[in-house]
Amino acid sequence: MYAIDFGTSNTVISRWNAATQQPETIALPGLALALAQNPPLIPSLVYVQDAAAGTVMVGQSVRDRGLDVRQDARFFQTIKRGIGAEVLGFLPELDGRTVNFEQVGAWFLATVLQQLLRQDPTLQSLVITVPVDSFEAYRLWLAQVCESLAIEQVRLLDEPTAAALGYGMAPGSTLLVLDFGGGTLDWSLVQLERPVGGTKPLGFLLKWGVQTLKESAQQPRVARVLAKAGRMLGGSDIDQWIVDEAVRQQGVMASPLLLRLAERLKIQLSHQTEATEAYFDDETLDSIDLSMSRDRLQLLLQEQGFFQQLDASLQQVLQQAKRKGLEADDIDAVLLVGGTSQIPAVQQWVRQQFPSEKVRSDRPFEAIAHGALQLSQGMQVKDYLYHSYGVRYWDRRNACHAWHPIVNEGQPYPMEKPAELILGASLENQPSIELVLGELGIETQRTEVFFEGDRLITRSSSSGKPLVKPLNDRDDARSIAQLSPPGQPGSDRIKVLFTVDGDRFLRITVEDLFTGDTLLTNQPVVQLS
Repeated sequence: MYAIDFGTSNTVISRWNAATQQPETIALPGLALALAQNPPLIPSLVYVQDAAAGTVMVGQSVRDRGLDVRQDARFFQTIKRGIGAEVLGFLPELDGRTVNFEQVGAWFLATVLQQLLRQDPTLQSLVITVPVDSFEAYRLWLAQVCESLAIEQVRLLDEPTAAALGYGMAPGSTLLVLDFGGGTLDWSLVQLERPVGGTKPLGFLLKWGVQTLKESAQQPRVARVLAKAGRMLGGSDIDQWIVDEAVRQQGVMASPLLLRLAERLKIQLSHQTEATEAYFDDETLDSIDLSMSRDRLQLLLQEQGFFQQLDASLQQVLQQAKRKGLEADDIDAVLLVGGTSQIPAVQQWVRQQFPSEKVRSDRPFEAIAHGALQLSQGMQVKDYLYHSYGVRYWDRRNACHAWHPIVNEGQPYPMEKPAELILGASLENQPSIELVLGELGIETQRTEVFFEGDRLITRSSSSGKPLVKPLNDRDDARSIAQLSPPGQPGSDRIKVLFTVDGDRFLRITVEDLFTGDTLLTNQPVVQLS
């Protein structure tokens, strides 16, 4: 089994070594700078060479050729944040083809997976980790990327939950994971359990695939997810704040080169109190010098409300835990994962919230990918829905569409008892009933895709409204019931039963109350191919 931690800044690939019975991180030639990095990280970068043919360059090869510092519409970074995000303005056209982040992300992962298959043609099982706050559209996108590859089973696991497994903590531990990478801030409170005797595990896997893996001969273990919270905040935001500071203070022009220098400056400040990054162009004779102290970076983070966002997200997950009878003192360890968690100001903030002896930060880059491999070693995950599902209705008072929740966040899945909704016709001789279903996010920050010059980039913004991802808002998918005879206003006509299956996809059953017929049975609203 292999695992892929597809990150905003870097991607990690690991596999289970049958000889050592341990996970190991692998390097793909040309994609990761294995000799200079431990572990070998694949930069999540793409340079589109020919969009029409789908020919791209990815990973370290983009940096080796200096393609990550040019003002070029063919260069893409922070790809993961742009997948499923709102697009402001038009999409770029390269070689006669419109290109978005979903396509660029698909090219990146497909290139990585194709090279992985060339290195190991026997690969049949794969785990891909996903952010806590990801919508089903992101998971569906992952399924579509993997569909054309000869891999029998692909399973998904929340990134911070995987990190809890990857730190190798003892059964019975209650762990709080801070997964703070380039694009997202995710918390997860996970309890590692072991079923008594030979009882059946209670866990449910985030999975899809043609077949299931053979059950492990080991006694199954259970990782129970107790609370989780996430938001769009990461190292790429800090990089942009440093760039904005340089533009204000030095009057330099914002550019991909300046952003790259800002990232290097930030990384230096994790290891030293003062840092300088400089660049000189031999052809144009232009030079850029960036300098910053660790104290100035901390002040910049304070000015941007960085620590307030950390406080708010931590309180969100602790409040969820409290509703389940757990207090902060019940947490056995706090595990830090991701490059942004290595910033001294972040580690200092964490140690102000929890005793230093409980904080561990020694496996920031590999814990997620290594933990995901535990699914092949008898580990089962019991999880719950992070988002709600709802139906769209017309709010007459405010003269706009609104959303009514039908399956609430926090619901364990698969659901044992379906939710129920009764609907009637609103017009004389109504031939069918339409229903728009959506996945409802929490009120938090969102990612927007916009243009700076000719480059497609991402940024975080405050929406002020719940984020909704419609699931079936298409002409061929809104109708859930054909009425025969036609419906009439004033009476109930259909009953809709909603349930969430073990793969956490919403399914509906529709009964005609007038005729007694069942019109749809356990129909998936989102179907993975």
